[in-house]
Amino acid sequence: MKILDLLQNWLRPDRLSGAAAQPTSLANQRNDKMKIAVIGTGNVGSGFATRLAASGHDVVTVGSSVAKGQDLADRIVAAGHAATAASLADAVAMSDVIALAIPYGVATGLVGKAALDGKIVIDLTNPVKEDFSGLSVGHTTSAAEEIAAAAPKARVVKGFNTIFAEIYTDGPELSGRAAPTFIASDDDEAKKVVSGLATDMGFDPVDAGGLTNARYIEPLAYLNIQFGYMLGHGTKVAPAWLSR
Repeated sequence: MKILDLLQNWLRPDRLSGAAAQPTSLANQRNDKMKIAVIGTGNVGSGFATRLAASGHDVVTVGSSVAKGQDLADRIVAAGHAATAASLADAVAMSDVIALAIPYGVATGLVGKAALDGKIVIDLTNPVKEDFSGLSVGHTTSAAEEIAAAAPKARVVKGFNTIFAEIYTDGPELSGRAAPTFIASDDDEAKKVVSGLATDMGFDPVDAGGLTNARYIEPLAYLNIQFGYMLGHGTKVAPAWLSR
């Protein structure tokens, strides 16, 4: 399915509408239980949502169709964790944090239509071209910065984009250590919240500075994709910085 078709499916009136619900108060303690809307039900979205729910947080699933969102929520509940499905509007309204686990081309169109003012938005996207020949943006901007520009009052945080879906499923420990995830944002409080979620999920959050550093994190993720798929290392790999 092409990006335009996906975007039109996400932005159907029945996906956007719904009575607004109120979020729980934003947790100041990093391990407090939070309500997280996960937008996307593909491999990454499903894996991220399931591991997040397994860490003790309430997950609200949003799919490109009602059935896809409900199916993921049902699978999470069947595994013994808390999850509900909702429309995009309701999920955003009732959640503390919004996670974008959808293609970058869909995300930029979607965030401008959602009521994201004041919300922490985790950008898991990578602006990979449809033919996987490279990145569609870079050098002077990034996917995260473009999403922030489309939703200027959202508190955008880059994170988790170097993590393959299989690592969410099999667990974040690689070679005896927690897989790092690089967290970049211009909002220090939002960065702390997302870092706390990463810790809860079993990852090692690494402070990667301001949002402009997403310009470097996203090519790192593309290199990881090259290692995983093109160079035969498989998808149980993640980039890490080592120090003494």
